[in-house]
Amino acid sequence: MLFDTHLHLIYRDRLDYPWLSSVEALNRDSRFDTYTRDAARLGIEGCLHMEVDVAEPLIEDETRMIEGLMAEPESLLRGAISSCRPEHTDFPAFLERAASNPNVKGLRRVLHVVPDETSTTATFRDNIRRMAGTGLTFDLCVFPRQHSLALELVDHCPDVQFVLDHCGVPDVAAQSFDPWREGIKALSQRPNVAAKISGVIAYGDPQSWTLEDIRPYVDETAEAFGSDRIVWGSDSPVCNLGGGLAIWVAATHNLTASWSDDETNALYRNNACRLWQL
Repeated sequence: MLFDTHLHLIYRDRLDYPWLSSVEALNRDSRFDTYTRDAARLGIEGCLHMEVDVAEPLIEDETRMIEGLMAEPESLLRGAISSCRPEHTDFPAFLERAASNPNVKGLRRVLHVVPDETSTTATFRDNIRRMAGTGLTFDLCVFPRQHSLALELVDHCPDVQFVLDHCGVPDVAAQSFDPWREGIKALSQRPNVAAKISGVIAYGDPQSWTLEDIRPYVDETAEAFGSDRIVWGSDSPVCNLGGGLAIWVAATHNLTASWSDDETNALYRNNACRLWQL
């Protein structure tokens, strides 16, 4: 059984997603009932919702929507990773509200969609450091060229738990390993960083990627971080860019076929339950 730490839900009739209009392949609803049906067929036993970069005034509305879905009978949802704006001076008040909500398990600000200097300001870094002791994680979603910026943020906040999304976003289509490999090694040396095995099928050639194209990125991430600091995520529906949820689940089972039971149990469920106190 799998625990999915990275599910995106899209309800265009309820929230505004400004970025969707520029990504035609994803500019459609992705609803929880469809995911629940597929999850039951694929052995996914629970999930966390990952923010979908809604319009800034609607960030907390997105969380409330997820809480409504969590309240449905036999819901698979166990919590939400909320969007946030650490670059703003009102972040401390937002953080206080998030930390007092047991349904919010972490925060994320996607850094590859903003100028690089966003995460280098004292306001941003000090605001993330405020997360220490809250029990909330902070997801890092960065390109390989930004791994050094992520490292600087992590070093500024040694008491905050970070989660590196999507194996560090490698360029699978180009089969590029530098500077990705150096960044993964450096980030893995920080004990307050975990890595998410997710997303990689969306970075390959959508028509021709193979298991052997993505294997080295998954293997090197898992080896660098160790079996106790990796979690699994579907990245649904973004994974549709590389074949879809069922393809990714099948690929995951193949990629981990030689792992021990303890290693797969850690990736598939145990680490997530420990990291987010589920």
